[in-house]
Amino acid sequence: MRASYGNWFGSVDHRAALYDLSDREVNYRPEEVDEVSWHRDEHRTRLPDEPPGDPRPGGSWELTRRLIEMYEPPMPSIIRGLYRADVPLLGRDMLLEGRFYGLHFSMGVRVTEVVDEVRDDGTRVWGWSYQTLQGHLERGCMAYEVVKHLDSGGVEFLTHGVSQRAPTTGPVISLGWHLFGRRTQLRFYRGCGARVQRIMEGVLAGRLELPTPVVVDGLVHAPSDARTRSRDRLAVRSEHPG
Repeated sequence: MRASYGNWFGSVDHRAALYDLSDREVNYRPEEVDEVSWHRDEHRTRLPDEPPGDPRPGGSWELTRRLIEMYEPPMPSIIRGLYRADVPLLGRDMLLEGRFYGLHFSMGVRVTEVVDEVRDDGTRVWGWSYQTLQGHLERGCMAYEVVKHLDSGGVEFLTHGVSQRAPTTGPVISLGWHLFGRRTQLRFYRGCGARVQRIMEGVLAGRLELPTPVVVDGLVHAPSDARTRSRDRLAVRSEHPG
């Protein structure tokens, strides 16, 4: 287990970097999000239906909630996360590693909202969202939600975010973001949806086991199927590049 997960962040002291996040603030002001320079994205993925009414135990909605809570949706080839197993979801600091064409960036986010409600449109929604911290490549927030339409039984996985590139990134990172960043960002949204859909269909059909958190020395490594690769040794790494 240690050989597979212990060196995700290479020479970066990942435990120290994670604990350092408690001293970092959100890197934007809420009123800035109204500016036209921000990207606004939403991606919906249909999951296996349930009977109408409240979510069923062991059904698509409940199992997707578990995946979202443990940060299982991201594609590990693009984003990986690390967080303390003993910290509640709301207020949780997470150290993310963004993987971008041989460049690995360690960046911080904080969970600032958890949603658990029945909405006026007749949907049952559970999810959470994080905001980016000082040093992140981007500025903004992202949410992961599972939605059930109580009248029809339809279940969806939803990601939505508001973001822009952090203005303090250097010229090389800025050029890379200009050429590939937005494309990678949209691929990430689509990949999260496809990944959750594949897992849910496989689990409910009995072909897959529901993933469980991978905890090493009190830290959760997510997604659970991420592994180090031999070429990771050659990656150029940057800590809090924004």
